[in-house]
Amino acid sequence: MSIALVAISSVFVLGYLAIVTEHNIHVDKTASAIMTGVLCWTIYILASGSLVDVANLPAWFAESQPGKTAAELATAWVGHHQLLEFLSEISSILFFLLGAMTIVELVDAYGGFAIITDRIKATNTVKLLWTIGLIAFFMSAALDNLTTTIVMISLIRKLIAEQKDRLFFAGIIVIAANAGGAWSPIGDVTTTMLWIGGQITTLNIIHSLLLPSLFCLLVPLLFLSFTLRGKHVTTPEHVECDHSFKISRSQRNLIFAVGMGGLLFVPVFKTLTHLPPFMGMMLSLSVLWIISELMHRHRRDEVVDAGLHIVSILKKIDSASVLFFLGILLAVAALQATGLLASLAAGLDSTIGNIDLIIFLIGLLSAVVDNVPLVAAAMGMYDMSIYPTDSRMWEFLAYSAGTGGSCLIIGSAAGVAAMGMERINFFWYMKVMTPLALMGYLAGALFYQFV
Repeated sequence: MSIALVAISSVFVLGYLAIVTEHNIHVDKTASAIMTGVLCWTIYILASGSLVDVANLPAWFAESQPGKTAAELATAWVGHHQLLEFLSEISSILFFLLGAMTIVELVDAYGGFAIITDRIKATNTVKLLWTIGLIAFFMSAALDNLTTTIVMISLIRKLIAEQKDRLFFAGIIVIAANAGGAWSPIGDVTTTMLWIGGQITTLNIIHSLLLPSLFCLLVPLLFLSFTLRGKHVTTPEHVECDHSFKISRSQRNLIFAVGMGGLLFVPVFKTLTHLPPFMGMMLSLSVLWIISELMHRHRRDEVVDAGLHIVSILKKIDSASVLFFLGILLAVAALQATGLLASLAAGLDSTIGNIDLIIFLIGLLSAVVDNVPLVAAAMGMYDMSIYPTDSRMWEFLAYSAGTGGSCLIIGSAAGVAAMGMERINFFWYMKVMTPLALMGYLAGALFYQFV
């Protein structure tokens, strides 16, 4: 391995350590993530002359850069092609996140979640865990694990007063959302990748992974049913949204219906148009925005003063979480662009050999490194002539990559969103939630392999 690749790997590891020890070093994880991402790409482009094989660059790219030396071509390939290509993928995730967070915040500002929370009367911790977990599990299959996490954490803020209790429920939401997304073609990015790539089909993946994914959630919930028996949560006091600006029940219900309907519409839009999911999210946001404007077209100033205008809502979005996503995804993209992740996958294949064990380990590895590039590397490594559509290998990969990320808080988009929204400490999650997530991951994997 070249010095440049060692340097990139070292920066990533050090950045990762800075992220997980943010409370010990007193540096916010967002700053560490951004610096890690930028430094990884900086080292890569400075060493591009030795890392990029100019002879194997696409002919169209070489033709578009006439008169450039080999070193200049390598630099242009990294800076003008690879970085921007990865940035387009990352940006689609960030805009999706921004759209979903804005819709959820607007629904929340109008008190729309009361439609759900008013029907959940349980204060018993075990009953509430089962209720929240199962709702998140099935909602994730219809939406996706990221959107579901945002919605469900907004819900538990209305149900649970104590932040230390919400942390526990947020962890269960991450496990449930990732498990629910694994068995649906639109529930998780990696499952969607396999679906679009032709490795899996809709009905087969639902039939094959529904029960293993459900076991991934049920086993931790059953364990908690014994350990948390008799405990209760404190519910927050009801606070009116704004006493100077009254929202009618019909207005609240309309915003809730359009907001939730817009989120559910996103996978439908993607299926019909084949456009990226963030486009559907932006369309849903624009429709909700227009409806909210028309609803109060004669009282605009009052709406702004009450904090109900969508411009006011945008100011409430957790920008730090969005920037954290940008930094960590840039860092992982550098590992993928340099071929480090592909080398890791190939190393697993040559040293271990057993395909089921390799896939199981890829799932665990996705708790440390983003599951999207890992699945992308696996899709490139394994030929469909050997593992055809709906092969058990592809099914098990969908399960493992979808649920294995729950083992660490930064191992999935759902976990990162929860970490940002509830300020979850990495080591708290590792101590409290990782054993539960591992228990569920192992239970689901054994169920798939032997039942």
